Amino acid sequence: MIDRPEVNDVQAAGAELGLTLSAEDSASFLGLMGGLFDAYDVVDDMKSPLPPVSYDRAPGVRPDPADNPFNAWIVKTEIKGAPSGKLSGKTVAIKDNVNVAGVTMENGSTILEGYVPETDATIVTRLLDAGADIHGKAVCEYYCASGGSHTSASGPVENPVVPGHNAGGSSSGSAVLVAAGIVDMATGGDQGGSIRIPASFCGVVGLKPTHGLVPYTGIFPVELTVDHAGPITRTVADSALMLEVMAGPDGLDPRQSGAPSQNYSAGLGQSPRGLKIGVVSEGFGHPGGEAEVDARIRDVADRLASLGAHVEEVSMPLHAAGAAIWTPIFLEGATELMMRQNAYGTNMKGVFLESLLDKQSHWKARANEMSETLKLGLLMGHYMSSRHKGRYYGKAQNLNRLLTAAYDDALSRFDVLLMPTTPMAATPLPGPDASRETIVERAFAMIPNTSPSCVTGHPSISVPAGTTDDGRPIGAMFVGRKLEETTLFRIAAAVEQLTFEKTMAE
Repeated sequence: MIDRPEVNDVQAAGAELGLTLSAEDSASFLGLMGGLFDAYDVVDDMKSPLPPVSYDRAPGVRPDPADNPFNAWIVKTEIKGAPSGKLSGKTVAIKDNVNVAGVTMENGSTILEGYVPETDATIVTRLLDAGADIHGKAVCEYYCASGGSHTSASGPVENPVVPGHNAGGSSSGSAVLVAAGIVDMATGGDQGGSIRIPASFCGVVGLKPTHGLVPYTGIFPVELTVDHAGPITRTVADSALMLEVMAGPDGLDPRQSGAPSQNYSAGLGQSPRGLKIGVVSEGFGHPGGEAEVDARIRDVADRLASLGAHVEEVSMPLHAAGAAIWTPIFLEGATELMMRQNAYGTNMKGVFLESLLDKQSHWKARANEMSETLKLGLLMGHYMSSRHKGRYYGKAQNLNRLLTAAYDDALSRFDVLLMPTTPMAATPLPGPDASRETIVERAFAMIPNTSPSCVTGHPSISVPAGTTDDGRPIGAMFVGRKLEETTLFRIAAAVEQLTFEKTMAE
């Protein structure tokens, strides 16, 4: 039975709502609440229907450092998928913001330490049904609030290509395990670049699909309008194959529009001849960026032109403001949904895990343990939403329509848009005594090109485009029309081949 309040509890609740209630008023309302509490009792006595769990699994173990050279695993386990399917024989790591029944999901934090979900995320079920074998959970950044790999409660994740350097975040462990050849593929999540940034820094392929194409059911959210899940792989072909398995409606995620999965592999092996590529002027020359990165991406454009693609510079002034437009949506939206509403909120349908709601609801008691990046985001999001009552969140969403229209307009003239994934290649990991300012700078300096398409919802892929002279990977990022991932795979595969040929020639 639900606990009933006393008269003074009703009076206190009224005061919190701005109501002035006398003791007599409070007693009256308490009497009227009786039938409402009865309804809550009925709900409390019923069992929630959760998606069924298939495939045997063990809870797994936290690996010893000797078995975890890059600190990329948070839990190692073994879940064998179906005996056949599109992903038969493929090994997969699951980002640790994704529910895997019976295995801890801590989202890079201490707040969720020891939490074990009862059900699998939709994408986990689909990967297993397609024959994949899950080898464990990959480290992610503290509540995914970092584009760097240095904020997880389990410690920094090291770049396997450039030791001592940032692997990118927040899907840090996912990209590292793929880049190091430990697994074939991994899941990632992207709210501001968290798939594409680590893919760029580690030299692998990362796709942020069209918003809502891949169901987010069973994944710890940040903000409904920017939540994306997608594949991180070593090859473009594997990315297309993994998306074929992950995509399509599950009937449970309110983010989805109902768009079905497609044969994304159909774009592979096709020449880029005839494709129109817009090189976005505002994607280059960012403060703190590296000229070598910009030059390498322009070289990619030139090589695509030599293969028959039509390449042209295009100016998109609103792209330069895209990160600013993204900021209130991300900060205030995450503060409200992820924290104040305990990862679920109201006014939406979906699968609600009561156990996760209960676990997350105690976050304030451990707030001092949060990463410096999450503290900053919450302080700013709380201050702005409380002081200005959602005005800037609303205005940013209004401006997002202009930004979306600007992308749509450019993509009506070009098949894809090209720019560097990140303005710089991988930076050194901050040391243990790094200042808060350094920690934050290394977490967010790389997002100006990736964050705009998170709010517009356009699909975007990062594909390796070579390295700097000192061996740090560089990613070329393409943005496409919504639900036209096949075109992104076509152009990404061409760049993959060009990069391979250039590497062999050197």
